[in-house]
Amino acid sequence: MFLSPDLAKLLLRLSVGIMMLFHGIHKIIHGVGGVKALLAKAGLPEFFAYGVYIGEVIVPFFIVLGLYARIASLFLAFTMMMAMFLAYWGAFFSLGKHGAPAIELPFLYFILSIIIFLQGSGKFSVNNK
Repeated sequence: MFLSPDLAKLLLRLSVGIMMLFHGIHKIIHGVGGVKALLAKAGLPEFFAYGVYIGEVIVPFFIVLGLYARIASLFLAFTMMMAMFLAYWGAFFSLGKHGAPAIELPFLYFILSIIIFLQGSGKFSVNNK
């Protein structure tokens, strides 16, 4: 009974949500200047950078709580797609200093958010689905 798919869903949601929240807190403390520069370089409006606060602060809370986690995970997936496009496009296939692809972290968050979308939040959640 203790080992259940619902417990695994909770662990996945907590892991993804809490770890992504650290990225959001960093942006709250240090601002979104770096994101603005990436958007400008890509020819996109700089005010889009403020969407990072939704994708990396608000959405992780929804995922952790299991409150509309499927919808929130789609927002996170979109945030990670934009991160991969803006910050890693030129280095998409290059390797980082530890031998893994440079795009590893945003790609991992992207895949995990898709898994949350596919599985739902489980019974240990606000929405209980």
